[in-house]
Amino acid sequence: MLNPSARGSAAHALAAYPEKPELVSGDAGPVAAGPRARRGRVILRAAVPAALIAAAFGLALPRVASYRAVWASIDAMTWPYALLVGTAAAASMVTYWITIRAVLPWIGLRQAAAVSLGSNAVASTLPVGGAVAVGVSWAMLSSWGLSTADYVLYTLVTGIWNVFTLTGLPFLAVLVMTTASRPDATMITGAAAGLALLAAMVGGLGLLLHSEASALRAGRVLQYALAVAARLARRTPPASAAGSLSGFRDRAGALLADRGWRITTAIVASHLMLWLVLLACLRAVSLSQAQLPWQTSLAAFAFIRLLTVVPITPGGLGITELGLIGILASGAGHKASAQVTAAVLMYRAVTYLPAIPLGAFACLIWRYAPALISTSPRRLLPATKGG
Repeated sequence: MLNPSARGSAAHALAAYPEKPELVSGDAGPVAAGPRARRGRVILRAAVPAALIAAAFGLALPRVASYRAVWASIDAMTWPYALLVGTAAAASMVTYWITIRAVLPWIGLRQAAAVSLGSNAVASTLPVGGAVAVGVSWAMLSSWGLSTADYVLYTLVTGIWNVFTLTGLPFLAVLVMTTASRPDATMITGAAAGLALLAAMVGGLGLLLHSEASALRAGRVLQYALAVAARLARRTPPASAAGSLSGFRDRAGALLADRGWRITTAIVASHLMLWLVLLACLRAVSLSQAQLPWQTSLAAFAFIRLLTVVPITPGGLGITELGLIGILASGAGHKASAQVTAAVLMYRAVTYLPAIPLGAFACLIWRYAPALISTSPRRLLPATKGG
């Protein structure tokens, strides 16, 4: 398989995710969307998240605790705890790189780091960064020899496994929380709903992978859904959705049979390591186990991660902070509001902010000095063939 240049891969990524989609209007052929309408959508996409973030940090958070009290709690942190928080945050970042290598073992750790940092930097800064992040990671991986079919497989498998973890973690957290306190009705209901959704998704995936008849039925349903969506959007529906799903079934089955346990372990570990960063921040601002049990912090983490799976703001900025502070402050008591707010803001700072400059640096290295992160040509062979 030939390895396209970084410049060529970026161009292909832009072609795959065009900025100016065309709409089909009756029999008149493609009609380009009006520039004024596109400009309005872009402004709206940027304005709404910006307003939510401003309201969260400018209006809501100061009502919980003053920023002066928050800074005082952070300033009182001892250097051993500061070292603990930094180490946990670095370890959490590395777990994402290991997750990529669990699915794509043929790439090196430096390449996995570049993909993770570059895509996270985009997703954390742009209003629709998730879609652009897909293009960034695809451009990088394809420049190292990954085919389009293998990239789709990688994206879907990691995405599905992440959803499995996010829906199952609240149930586990509620079970664990019962050892420290009694979960409220909202948490129990949410955990039960998440478990039911997880069971339905696992059952559906199992049927898709092990039953050809189920795969064909799912392909027909998918084709019908895409046709309806295309008709509403006045676009031509894809003609090979059923065939693509059947191909995904075969490739995903082979990948999961070979590396399923590694993928599961890596993804679960990445989520738990992120929670450990939160726990380290809580202990760093002198919130003891008696004041705020680790079981409560796990439950808060699990539920907020599930609620923010669809990012309304880049990286869930503002919404994640308010959600975590609300749950944790109710458990620790009103007097600890400043400490809780300090811990949550510190947790978000060490897990959210570093990826932005590091991701920009990784993109620059990939673009202008690819030899620094590339591996030998013999290793540039995908784990799965085809595409």
